[in-house]
Amino acid sequence: MDYVVFDLEWNQCPDGRQNSNQRLPFEIIEIGAVRMNEQLQVTDSFHRLIRPQVYKWIHNSIHDVTHMDIKDLQEGVIFPAAARDFISWCGKEYRFCTWGDQDVMELQRNMKYYGILRLIPPPVVYLDVQKLFAYCYDNPENRRSLEYATDFLKIEKQEDFHRALNDAHFTARVLSHIETRYTHQYPSLDTFQHPLDKTDEYHISFPACTKYVSREFSSKEKAMKDREVSSTRCPYCRKNARRTLRWFTPNGKVYYSVSNCPEHGDIAGSIRFRKGEGETVFAEKTLGNATEKDLDIIRSKRDQKRMNKEK
Repeated sequence: MDYVVFDLEWNQCPDGRQNSNQRLPFEIIEIGAVRMNEQLQVTDSFHRLIRPQVYKWIHNSIHDVTHMDIKDLQEGVIFPAAARDFISWCGKEYRFCTWGDQDVMELQRNMKYYGILRLIPPPVVYLDVQKLFAYCYDNPENRRSLEYATDFLKIEKQEDFHRALNDAHFTARVLSHIETRYTHQYPSLDTFQHPLDKTDEYHISFPACTKYVSREFSSKEKAMKDREVSSTRCPYCRKNARRTLRWFTPNGKVYYSVSNCPEHGDIAGSIRFRKGEGETVFAEKTLGNATEKDLDIIRSKRDQKRMNKEK
């Protein structure tokens, strides 16, 4: 399998968010990518400038960062052609790699706008190099800038940041410094293309956890009553684990639980709800082995919720 490390630059409505196209708040204007083999050696590169079709002027903040103006982009191709070229260039077996979690989503949103989302079949599993850098060299809770990571790793900076192909190269160089155990243990799952039907729900096993993504529900409360959403199977043996701390939410955004598997010990669970179409929501559940630190954090959240109720 090849690794496709890509970066996007995008534009937004120059007349303010209130005048933005709700289906395309960020219009991609540049795609840059490098392909790496399994030894994390760069074997090829890809670059396209894209001629805008939605926002015909560059937002001031985008111009300040990228130093591109509309004249530069008139030499580009329209997005559907660029996206088709990009996916074709990726090959048959590849895994996306990006700095952060936005680019994978925005690529799909732009493709959906132009009716070509089918070119990226779900579920989309990718490597978030920003997250992997945090696990390998920093605190997993931190999200550093790409420039910070290159400085930390003493990577030579011969090109400027904030151009798609340059940033793809920098991201690839950072990835080459990440220990293999982190890339294997901590892949990411994008849910832009979430399931709409029960038969299409995602059940994905990663080395460190399992991920489940549900179909849409009319409310969080209805989703939490669904047996599959609230189940706590052990991520290793797949047997039902006994809940020792029932699902609760300290803030209405994330639900937590603790369960016990007789064979594999304590299991930490979390459920995040994402917005679906219209007023619906869908659940993204993660179940993984719980360390003592994980248990302390979850119990602290539970205790804080109890204290808030007593006030």
